[in-house]
Amino acid sequence: MPNHLIRSTSPYLLQHAHNPVDWYPWGEEALRRAQAEDKPIFLSIGYAACHWCHVMAHESFEDHQTAELMNTYFVNIKVDREERPDIDSIYMSATVAMNGSGGWPTSIFLTPDLQPFFAGTYFPPTRRYNLPAFREILEAVHAAWQNERGKVLESGQRITSLLQAHTNLSRYELSPLEEHLQEAGQSLLAGYDWGYGGWGTAPKFPQPMSIEFLLRRHVAGDHDTLKAAMHALSAMARGGMYDVIGGGFARYSTDTFWRVPHFEKMLYDNALLARTYLHAWQINAHPAYRHVVEQTLAFISREMTHPDGGFYSSLDADSEGEEGKYYVWTASEIKGCLKEDYDFYQAAFSLSERGNWEGKTVLQRTLDDATLSARFGLGLEAVSEKLADCNARLFAARQDRARPGTDDKVLTAWNGLMLATLAEAARVLHVDACSNSHYEMATRSAGFLLTHLRPDSSLRRSWREGKASGEVFLEDFGALILGLVELYQTDFDSRWFAAAVELADEMIARFQDPAGGFFDTPSDGTPLVIRPRDMQDNAIPSGNALACEALLVLSAMTERSDFRDRAEHSLKSIADAAVRHPGAFARWLSAADFALGPVKQVALLGEIQTEGTREMLRTIRSAYRPNLLVALSSFPPPPEAPGLLANRKQLEGKSTAFVCEGFVCKRPVTSAPELEKLV
Repeated sequence: MPNHLIRSTSPYLLQHAHNPVDWYPWGEEALRRAQAEDKPIFLSIGYAACHWCHVMAHESFEDHQTAELMNTYFVNIKVDREERPDIDSIYMSATVAMNGSGGWPTSIFLTPDLQPFFAGTYFPPTRRYNLPAFREILEAVHAAWQNERGKVLESGQRITSLLQAHTNLSRYELSPLEEHLQEAGQSLLAGYDWGYGGWGTAPKFPQPMSIEFLLRRHVAGDHDTLKAAMHALSAMARGGMYDVIGGGFARYSTDTFWRVPHFEKMLYDNALLARTYLHAWQINAHPAYRHVVEQTLAFISREMTHPDGGFYSSLDADSEGEEGKYYVWTASEIKGCLKEDYDFYQAAFSLSERGNWEGKTVLQRTLDDATLSARFGLGLEAVSEKLADCNARLFAARQDRARPGTDDKVLTAWNGLMLATLAEAARVLHVDACSNSHYEMATRSAGFLLTHLRPDSSLRRSWREGKASGEVFLEDFGALILGLVELYQTDFDSRWFAAAVELADEMIARFQDPAGGFFDTPSDGTPLVIRPRDMQDNAIPSGNALACEALLVLSAMTERSDFRDRAEHSLKSIADAAVRHPGAFARWLSAADFALGPVKQVALLGEIQTEGTREMLRTIRSAYRPNLLVALSSFPPPPEAPGLLANRKQLEGKSTAFVCEGFVCKRPVTSAPELEKLV
């Protein structure tokens, strides 16, 4: 018989709906029961693509004896961290505070009034890995609740007080200056792994936001940063963590060399990384970077897109009960596919019969095109074509395998990140920005988000199978606003910009903290033990960083000083921490780079179809210009158009560009060569 999760829309919760554990979703029914029965809450937080979440579910939550203990002693609640980042943020912070580290699955025990008092992550069914058995944990927590209630409550109150203190903005305010950004860039370089690329050791995460900041520093004139950025991107593009056969990035590398990934694929990783590779290609025109962008976005289109245009959340690491089975190869499988081309492919990827991971092979390039050209007597173009042909044959063979499961819920924040990437790719990679597959994906995505995830003009966090969730969070607003602004700068349809401004006003009304900055949850949201405010960037940018960046961009396009004032206050609250810990505040640092400028505002008056207007747009889009914003309209601009276009007139009936910088506007120009000099 199913438990209370059967009414959920989350694929992760539905995976547990037939467990013998009497699971509840987070909500009034479960919380009232805990109060009424004076039972502690066992809270389990995970997500559909989490390998160890599946392991613990199989070992413990599907076990009837374990379930009996859980049902007798506790009220058991399951949370999908992707649907409820607010709950995940609070109790992950508690887990880290109690243990020094955290992760998923999160296994945490709460008092009936939601105060955390004991926490861990994965627990095995029997003692191993230097971990106690999960049943032992259940018995010990129950005994403590029965016999040492005072100590349990004291612990819960102490941890809650620590969490509350963590949400308060620092009283120390520092206005970010250019030298602070230089210092942050040098700090990132000091910790860079020049041997294998990236930062840190295993498990190794891609950190696209840090690379983006380094690219910005290069544009600002700090040229030492470009080498590290390109080194990291090239290291990841060789394969392993990057799927050279089908495109797309896995979540992270389990080793220091980017060779063996944790095979789950997340929408947000691919949105952030594809955009970073796009910007790198704009800087150095490396064809491999463009290939990564196009192949990754093709993967998203093929495997992670709802028929109506929204993007799914993730693909599992596992298929047929084995992690990575869909992606790895044996030498004999590759030989069977490639036949006479095997020797060529073997050299490119250093293939061996023993493989490079558990007897199988995770594909990672070891020889570059020039070396293959010399060894096999082929021209560089022929090498590239042969590799593409081999990969295509392997891709076709892989299509016959059982695919990993898909978490098909659509999340606003993650979709906003992908919308921004697609909108920018449409105008950077294509001569006609509004006639290509990337633009089509972007507009369908924006339409999906503004209808399915904004029913009755009220933005929501999650959607699946026709049903939107009731919750929404700061990161949903920030990411969607930025995505809409990018789409506006691609097709200059004022409805996208008008929606962005409307969402910004709603974001301020519902999320602002009168003391400055924003909370992660709305003022009218479900009350929790604290109102969370996570300032650090994690796998995705923090909601506060996205909100800050969104307000800075909108201020520059609307000339609304209230947007700018709120953004600057937020920047001051984190400037000191961002300089000292740049890897944890990289999106903030990019926002600070924009705030410090110089920002160039380009107002174009003219018909978008005319060749003069198109030439000027091509000039603007011909290079990576992170601090340049464009508004365009025929004359006169419609009322909902950006304020940047107001009170402008065309010169001699020609397409006219007005470039402003630092509160000063330059002489208007009517040709692309003149505009090139100004931007």
